[in-house]
Amino acid sequence: MSCCGPSRRTLLAAIGLSAILPATGLVRSSSARAQPNSLIATDLEVVTITDRSVIVTWTTMAQDPAGRPVPADSDAEVRIGPADSPRAPVAVYADAEPTPFHYAEIDGLEPGRGYRFEAWSNGVRARPALTLTTLTPGSPEFTGEFTTLVPPPGRPLRTIALANDVHYGEEVSGLVIDDLPPGFRQESDLPPYPEVMLAALLDDLRHPDRSAERLIIAGDLTSEATAAQSRAVRTHLDGWGALGHDYLVARGNHDRPHLGAEYQSCAPAAADHRDCWADQFTPRQQLVEHEVGGLRLIGLDTSELDGAGGSIERPQFDHLAELLRADPHRPTLVFGHHPVTIESGLTNTAGPAFVLNRPDSAELQSLYERAPGVFLQHSGHTHRNRRTRPDAACAVEFLEVAAVKEYPGGYSLLRMYEGGYMVNFYKTRTPAAKRWSATTRAEYFGLLPDYTLGTCADRNHVVLRDFSGLG
Repeated sequence: MSCCGPSRRTLLAAIGLSAILPATGLVRSSSARAQPNSLIATDLEVVTITDRSVIVTWTTMAQDPAGRPVPADSDAEVRIGPADSPRAPVAVYADAEPTPFHYAEIDGLEPGRGYRFEAWSNGVRARPALTLTTLTPGSPEFTGEFTTLVPPPGRPLRTIALANDVHYGEEVSGLVIDDLPPGFRQESDLPPYPEVMLAALLDDLRHPDRSAERLIIAGDLTSEATAAQSRAVRTHLDGWGALGHDYLVARGNHDRPHLGAEYQSCAPAAADHRDCWADQFTPRQQLVEHEVGGLRLIGLDTSELDGAGGSIERPQFDHLAELLRADPHRPTLVFGHHPVTIESGLTNTAGPAFVLNRPDSAELQSLYERAPGVFLQHSGHTHRNRRTRPDAACAVEFLEVAAVKEYPGGYSLLRMYEGGYMVNFYKTRTPAAKRWSATTRAEYFGLLPDYTLGTCADRNHVVLRDFSGLG
């Protein structure tokens, strides 16, 4: 079962709407054929805006003989021009290789400048889907314009990838209550989708245009934390780098200890539970700490023994307090699976019980008030891109990052400079990952993009901060 979809009330409303709204999912049958002259270019999204680049994605579709939308191969072109120029945008990107799933990355832009853009396929201009996120006045998809970021001052320091919610071993994506809403399975001739999406993430991070030095995964590495799932996801990650150096992990609620015969060979945990995840990673409710060039990285285990909510037990809290008290001004990034703030509790679809419990949240933020070096807390769990406000007088950004395993299917890069940092969300871009992301954007009767994609500012922003002491 998915942990992070709409609430029961939202789901029931969606079921009612589904009777009157057209289906938005892709027909996955390989035998479906598109009708000629029925091409549409849809799902336009300006996913990533950095200081010098922009990434635009869209899908081309056509009707099959039964009138159902199916992916349709097409070429791709993006036209861009300065927003303050009277001249029409000109072609700056072209890809003649036919595909339904278009991913156009344009580099060489000027920082802090406004641009107009258009995306085209076979003479058809791409338009955003009927989602509030991309049709909100002021969004790049609505206005046809975007403005590149202005990077923080000073020299670049390092790049860290922030990811979460792999759900290795999961077979059906998008379930909330029993078999509702209709879930999505991978096509039978393709590898399981968690493997596809994890492989796409790891492939992306080694490319020169991403070049992440460290990977942080904030929980839900597995679907049910079996011995096989825990061992397999560790093997995949070890093929990319070394645990505790190249990549760091924190436990999520799906990675918690379990009961049952399937878990009996694993490490013992409280209340007769068995902890297969601990056999591969770290014991339950134990934080991890890592330092790179003066930057401190702290991972918190916010999982509970049973259930989806979050908590921090006293020994781990005391350990964290000791670390922060010993060096309160050291630049520190904290990561853990469960979001922290009241705003997150009120805006996620499962409600306040889904995030870190209120007493622990208040104590955690109180620690941050006395440790001004803490500048960002990275969370997963909600499967969405969202920044929320702290509840205390601490200068900490609380950032939720969308899931690796399903639409929008990606990760965020934290690029640090002497004078601050820049955050950008990236979709993964292997052909299989693009197909799966396009398929799962129809989860929850097509409501998923409005919940998980986030605003352009949630996905792409700059924060000024003094990191001049970092190496």
